[in-house]
Amino acid sequence: MRVMIAPDSFGDTLTSAHAAEAIARGWASVRPEDELELAPQSDGGPGFVEVLATRIGTVQFADVDGPMGTSVRARWLLDDTTAYIESAQACGLHLLDGPPSPLSALKASSYGVGQLLDAALGSGARTIFVGLGGSSTTDGGRGLIRALGGLGSAVARMSGIDLVAASDVENLLLGTAGAARVFGPQKGADGETADRLEELNADWAAVLSAAGHDVADRPGAGAAGGIGAALFALGGRQQPGAVVVAERTGQQELLDSVDLVLTGEGKFDSQSLRGKLVTRIAAAGGATGVDTIVLAGQVTLTEDELVAAGIAAAHSISEFAGSVEVAMSDAANQLEQLAARVATEVADSHVDPRRRA
Repeated sequence: MRVMIAPDSFGDTLTSAHAAEAIARGWASVRPEDELELAPQSDGGPGFVEVLATRIGTVQFADVDGPMGTSVRARWLLDDTTAYIESAQACGLHLLDGPPSPLSALKASSYGVGQLLDAALGSGARTIFVGLGGSSTTDGGRGLIRALGGLGSAVARMSGIDLVAASDVENLLLGTAGAARVFGPQKGADGETADRLEELNADWAAVLSAAGHDVADRPGAGAAGGIGAALFALGGRQQPGAVVVAERTGQQELLDSVDLVLTGEGKFDSQSLRGKLVTRIAAAGGATGVDTIVLAGQVTLTEDELVAAGIAAAHSISEFAGSVEVAMSDAANQLEQLAARVATEVADSHVDPRRRA
């Protein structure tokens, strides 16, 4: 049997590449005769550059300001005149000095993302994809704009550049479904801090609007703490990150050649059903007659929801490990063991997923 292993990242515990390797080890320990195709995926968040670099372009490095101002070495990708930047490389949660807190939520800046854009422009890139997700900042992209010399300078420098926000997030910049209210708590913001971040972003939206950039109400403006709004103000457009990666890693060609898909993410829940990577893969696999099995840190969907999403089965690492704590602290090992158990179940059924004629 030919198996495609195509997970997203598992939050802060496993990159998509490491998750794919763990699943492959577990599967191969039970079904060594199977042919495994490792195809880690990304929706634009952490792992965006790592995944793309397995198939296209040349990895570049730039020393940029991290979210708290400390210099970090960030990777980006150059493929002829197309650049791929990952915001998490410059302002990811993992780059904070410690656990997220109200202080870090207020201070964290997207300045380093602007520095990456500057590096891409300096390389002669005419198309720039910016993967959004996993950020520690809720600054509305103000830092990014500042790094490019201010709003007027940034707009001028981006003239004629095809700028793409690679993200599946459709949240607006402001309001109850905006960057501060929805994502702020994940970045350490308490209620008072979220209120302050909302005020700051409202002020920033007014500045952008006064300059002729009414972007706060555009779907996706709230992505990566509002970096989406800054990219839109610079003339950017949005494309789902999962689609960007799928097109450039030959996802459909692989689906056409395999008998089973194994995918996964940190938490497989109702949010996953709203066009996120795992369900996109399941839909694409279903269209070509391939079953999809999900291995996730946590699974909260009902059987009916799984069937409706075209998922053959979903397995929780937390349930397998006995607790969320073990699932996170021993993620790679637990995922490997879970994959082995699922492979055993497939072997014991004596029926491989249907092969196309």
